[in-house]
Amino acid sequence: MSELARAGHQPGSTGPDPSPGLDLRTDVPHSARVYDHILGGKENFPVDRAAAAEIVRHWPNLPTSMRANRQFMARLAQVLAAEYGLRQFLDIGTGLPTPPNLHEVVQRVAPESRILYVDNDPIVLVHARALLTSTPAGRTAYLDADLTDPDAVLASEQLRDTLDLSRPVAVSLIAVVHFIGDDDVVRDIITRLMRPLAPGSILALSTCTADSAPEEVRVGVAAYNASGIPLVARTKAQVEALFDGLDLIDPGVVLAHHWHPDAAASATDDAHVHMYGAIARKR
Repeated sequence: MSELARAGHQPGSTGPDPSPGLDLRTDVPHSARVYDHILGGKENFPVDRAAAAEIVRHWPNLPTSMRANRQFMARLAQVLAAEYGLRQFLDIGTGLPTPPNLHEVVQRVAPESRILYVDNDPIVLVHARALLTSTPAGRTAYLDADLTDPDAVLASEQLRDTLDLSRPVAVSLIAVVHFIGDDDVVRDIITRLMRPLAPGSILALSTCTADSAPEEVRVGVAAYNASGIPLVARTKAQVEALFDGLDLIDPGVVLAHHWHPDAAASATDDAHVHMYGAIARKR
C-alpha cells in the first residue's frame, strides 16, 4: 500500500503533503483549535483548552450553539446537493475535520460532486488528508489560503483543477466572517468571491449573533477577544446586509437551528443558539 493510501488519500483527491516543519503556534490559542476542543475534538493544545474553558465559563451555551452551527452546515449541504442540484462547492474557513464533513454529505447525494476546501491554519493543513477522501467519481482538494485574499483563492491552481466556474458553485463561509469585524470588508470579500461565478451560484453563510441572548453573548464575545481571538456578533439586519446583491432564499436569515430544521434542531432552545445562517442565489 502506498504512503498516500495509508494516509487516506483516495482517487479523485488532491492536496498537500504537510511538512513536519510547519509552525503550529502552540503558544497562542487559535479559533479552529478552540472550536475543536469545545466540540470534543482532540486536535488542540493546552493553550487552546485553557482559552476554551475560560470562554465557556463566560459563555455557557456556546457548545450548544457550535453544535447547532455544525448541524446547520450538514443540513445545508444536503439541501444544496439534493434539492438545488449543486455539484461544486468552495468551502472557505474549513477548520479541522469533524464528521460529517461537507464532501461526505454532498457525495452521498451525488458521488460526482467536487469540493475545494480552503483554510490558512497550519494545523488544518496537517489534517487535510481527512478532507481528501473523495469518491472516485468526484474530487476533493485543499488550498492553503486566506479568506481575506479572495483573488488568491480564485486564481489558485487547485481551484482551476477542481471547479468549473462556468457552472454554478456553492460558496460556504461557515462560522468564519465573525472573525472579521468590519462589515464593509466582509461585503467586499463576498463580492469578489461571487463576481466570477456563474448565475445560480449560492452563498451559504453563518455568523455569530447576540440577538438571541444579548448579555450572555456580549460577555462571551469579550472573553474571546480577551483570549486574543477577535470575534464580533452581528444583528439580523447586519447579516442580511452581507447578502446585498444576492437573492436570499427562504427562510432567509434565521437562527441556525431554524434553517430547514430536523427533529433535534426543532427541540433546541432559541436562547442557546447564537448563530444566524442563510443561503442566497446569484442572479
